[in-house]
Amino acid sequence: MSEIDLSGVHRLPVRVYYEDTDFSGFVYHASYLRFMERGRTELLRILAGDQSDLHRDAAGLHFVVRRMVLDFARPARMDDLLDVRTWTAAMKGASMHLAQEVRRGDDLLVTAEVVVACVRDARAIRLPDGLRAAFGRAAGPASSTNP
Repeated sequence: MSEIDLSGVHRLPVRVYYEDTDFSGFVYHASYLRFMERGRTELLRILAGDQSDLHRDAAGLHFVVRRMVLDFARPARMDDLLDVRTWTAAMKGASMHLAQEVRRGDDLLVTAEVVVACVRDARAIRLPDGLRAAFGRAAGPASSTNP
């Protein structure tokens, strides 16, 4: 089950399946992108509701990943239970800067810095005040190595 803990970090458990691995038996690098997308989507769902409802109710507002920096520290394997952690690192006019980690127990596997832009009609727009306040509730630790 997905949740936001007391430190403001959203946590999503993810099991590694065969389809997530490559020929070596380790998690394929692109699979981590899917895991982290699920983490960001579930954080948004908890804070602001379904993306489809938000898109409809906010006259076509949606989010696009503008930038992502990843660091792969350790591999995961099939059947591992991972913990995808997501929190708001900063908010700018039209973008949110999110930090993410993928962990297996105490082992840090992958970190990501993600910039997500708020867009309508293919143009960046200022984050609505309600979303800005909602994402402020998920302002986790300042350092991606703390939770």
